[in-house]
Amino acid sequence: MTNSTKQWYASWFDTPFYHILYKDRDYAEAQVFMDNLTSYLNIPEGGKILDLACGKGRHSIYLNRLGYNVTGIDLSEQSIKHASQFENDTLRFDVHDMTKPYPDTFDAVFNLFTSFGYFEDDTCNLKTITSIKEELNAYGFGVIDFMNVNYIIDNLVTEDVKTIDGIDFHQKRSVKNGYIVKDIKFEIDGENFEFQERVKALSLDDFILLFEKAGVHLLDIFGDYKLGQYHPKTSQRLIMIFK
Repeated sequence: MTNSTKQWYASWFDTPFYHILYKDRDYAEAQVFMDNLTSYLNIPEGGKILDLACGKGRHSIYLNRLGYNVTGIDLSEQSIKHASQFENDTLRFDVHDMTKPYPDTFDAVFNLFTSFGYFEDDTCNLKTITSIKEELNAYGFGVIDFMNVNYIIDNLVTEDVKTIDGIDFHQKRSVKNGYIVKDIKFEIDGENFEFQERVKALSLDDFILLFEKAGVHLLDIFGDYKLGQYHPKTSQRLIMIFK
């Protein structure tokens, strides 16, 4: 089966295979990042956080355990269905398109783990940042945690095979037409599957231009989850704080 939808993320993220491929993500590192970020932003106890493109809710759940009132939104109905089992009075999940403002305001809006730049239409990137601006209260901060494209391109592993739960995921990576592309192929019970991930290769300069157009101000930049200094060539992450 070949999946060739324009909105690759809308179908790929809704499959169980996506979650199998990425099941080994570093939860401890993610928690350290959330500890550092919420401390740096000095979010008030019980403060409201919007987790934009929350997936199955791993960041949302941990942030809620830290004492925050958290809303996680994602386009994937399957991911939200899974996350909803963890809901409580101060943790909720909703299916929502992040290019459109969510009908509430928050002390912080987090867009984490390179959950940006998926769109074929570049205007959707600007719409997302404009929506974040509308979702922030008077004291709120926006956070985009993106890959550092300079580092990624310089260290691109063009091809590998990742075996998880008995599935051999054949992965090929390339840079095409301003996107970092990953082609994923695997076989299950004699049936062939093909998916593709495409993320816009946005640089810091690209984001600065988007921020200017959206009327938000870039306040700080970090290069890793310990909030270390950003280095254009060697940092693995591009973490931007704005309002």
